[in-house]
Parts: sequence; C-alpha cells; structure tokens
Amino acid sequence: MVSENSGADRDRHLIRYSGHAPFSPEVVVRAEGTSVFTESGRELLDFTSGQMSAILGHSHPAIVSTVREQIAHLDHLHSGMLSPPVVELTRRLAGTLPDPLDKAMLLTTGAEANEAAVRMAKLVTGRHEIVSFARSWHGMTQGAANATYIAGRKGYGPPAPGNFALPVPDRYRPTVVDAEGELDWRTQLDLGFELIDAQSVGSLAACLVEPILSSGGVVELPPGYLAALAAKCRERGMLLILDEAQTGLCRTGDWYAFQHDGVVPDILTLSKTLGAGLPLAAVVTSAEIEQRAYERGFLFFTTHVNDPLPAAVGNTVLDVLVRDRLEERSRRLGGALRDGLDRLAGRHEVVGDVRGRGLLLGMELAGDQVLGAGGADRLGAEVTRRCFEGGLHMNIVQLPGMGGIFRIAPPLTASDEEIDRGVAVLDEALTAAARDL
Repeated sequence: MVSENSGADRDRHLIRYSGHAPFSPEVVVRAEGTSVFTESGRELLDFTSGQMSAILGHSHPAIVSTVREQIAHLDHLHSGMLSPPVVELTRRLAGTLPDPLDKAMLLTTGAEANEAAVRMAKLVTGRHEIVSFARSWHGMTQGAANATYIAGRKGYGPPAPGNFALPVPDRYRPTVVDAEGELDWRTQLDLGFELIDAQSVGSLAACLVEPILSSGGVVELPPGYLAALAAKCRERGMLLILDEAQTGLCRTGDWYAFQHDGVVPDILTLSKTLGAGLPLAAVVTSAEIEQRAYERGFLFFTTHVNDPLPAAVGNTVLDVLVRDRLEERSRRLGGALRDGLDRLAGRHEVVGDVRGRGLLLGMELAGDQVLGAGGADRLGAEVTRRCFEGGLHMNIVQLPGMGGIFRIAPPLTASDEEIDRGVAVLDEALTAAARDL
C-alpha cells in the first residue's frame, strides 16, 4: 500500500544514503519483466536491471514460484546448519567454473562477499596489503570500503593501512600513451606497481579488481591486461580476487567475464546477478586456499550465511540461465544494443564513446568539449531526466566528475522491441537535451 503523501513521507522519514544523488522522482509500486510501474501509473523500461542485478527481469515466474515454495517450508537456519539448496548451489556453481574454483560460501551482498574474500586472502597469505583500481567500487563495509576509491572515502576517519590504488587503464581517457597517442597500458601497469612496491612494507596480500569497472565508468580492461595483472600478483605472492558482482552469470555474453581473458582468479566473488535481484552472494575459491584458511581458523559468521531461501533462488537462476541459453542471448541482444548506441554516437556530437561487452554497456558524453567545464555532468543529468519522462530509466554514474557516463544494463530477458524502444527514447532525450543546453 502506498501512502497518499508518499513524497512528504519520503522527505520526512528516509535517510538519504547516496551522497548528494537524489532519490528517483516517483515511487515504484510494481515491476514486471523489463518494466517498473510508478504510483502515478507510468511505465518505465528498466535499463539498469534494478541495482544492476535483475538479470531475469522483475518477478520472473520461476523465481516467484521458488520463493513461494521454499519460504513455506525452509527459509532461515542457524548459521552453522546446512540445507539441500545450499549444498546443491555450491556444487552447481563449481560446475560452471574452471578448476580449481570448487569451494564456495553463500552470503547476501557484494560488499559482504568482498569483505570475506579480503579477510581470507589476508589470513592465508599472512599479509595485509590490498591493491585495487583507483576508480573501484567494492562495497561500503570496512574492508570493502578500504578498497573502494571512487567515492565514500572522505569524512569517515583513516582507512586501514596497506591499501593501494592502481591507475585505471581507460582507453577513452588515457593517462599514459604511446607514440600514436593510444593507451599504453603495459607501461601504466608497470609504473603503478613500481609505486605500490615503493610504498609496500613487504606485506602484499591480494589484488581486488573488477574485470569491467562498472561504477568506475564501464571501463573494459584491454586485451592482455588481466593476464599481465595476474602475473604481477604471482611475482609478489599475492592472490588475485575478481569481483564479478555485475559481470558474472552471463551478463557480458560469457558465464563469467574473466573467461574472455583466459585468466582464472584465486578467489571469485559473485553477488547481484547470482540472486537476480534477491540478496545472494558467493565467495568461490580453490580447495587449497580453503584448506589453508580453515587450518588458520577462518571466521566469517553472518546472520544469513548459507541461508536456504536465497540459495534456492540461486539454483533457479542457474536453471533459467542454462535452459534459456542466456549467455547467447546476452551476446545477441548486447550486439543489437551496441549497434543502436553506435548509431547514436554517429548522429550526436555530444556522445563521446560507447564501450562495454554483452549487456553491460557504457556511453560517455563529451559535454565538457561541447558545453565547457562541467558540461558533461549537466548534460548527463538533463538526458537522464528526459529519458525518465520518455519512459526509460537510465543510470548515470552519480559520482563527482562522472555525471556524463551512463551504465546501460537491461535484463537478459529483454525483448528486441524493448531494446529498440529504449534506444529510441535515448535518441530523443539526447536531441532535446543538447538543443536546450
């Protein structure tokens, strides 16, 4: 039930938790498939899959059926107890992954999974230093927040010692270039680790990165970069932790984004897409690392670790992904969406770059070049507003200096017509926003 004064209630009672970013202007009362419906009766195409999570769309019939059935007979247990859905999901996850990733624990959020992975890495290596990208987002819990550099670092006191930032290999905005003016990521990576080595006290434990930086601007790592990064880690005895909260489970056209590069991490974290919008996350590692962690007393008790209800949902997500061959659908729909965005880039001077893979795409506006300093942020906000008015929810990166970058991630179950309709709304929004600004 929605209050008649929901706007006033929102302003009076809700803690604002997104920095300076506002809440969406309307309250959502229902969601189905690729659409959400507001209290005023408006339909919005959801091109963010909720919080980049609902890969099967909203209220997928198989998920609804699983929740109804599972919650009726086994929903939550003591954290030391196991249930059939948990055992089954950990077995099936291992079956989707290359060796030696065959041990898993189930949690609720990506931050929690990254927190557990970092604690495990510190414990098994006996070290404490963590390396992450300078535009990383790994969560807001303590260890994950220490490894998050794009936002949320000011005003909360000192972070834990031993956290280092690695420069982002951004092809569109390169900081180190070769003779042709293109990104020289190898030199950049070497320089980054020279600085890390100079600052390290000899206790490098792990490198925690996304294979495609999402909140960092949908930056796809260049071909060969991930393998070179893994080599840097091996040279230093560090573990490589890959955060596939947004890229895992067919989102990028592969089951896991790291498969594109032929690199297997020491620890993999999953969340968002694993529960298809419900709170489910996982840490997956090798039997060798798990054994070392166990021998050293690895402790990560949470209220909902290995809960049966979300585990049952995770099993259903895997069922649908396999049954409907959604990795192939992600490649096909992603190709169609990319073609549409590329056409927009050819028609609109304010579109500077289109990038990404599968159904995780980014579009960066060149507003500063066209409209002057701060133009991209102003233009991005105006395009977002006009998309909303046209029936499309688009997600701008709402972080300082990045307001001209869109993250575009429709559900893998979206229809061809919905993809075309979303591109058409974006086209109209770009035209109107650029004209009026």
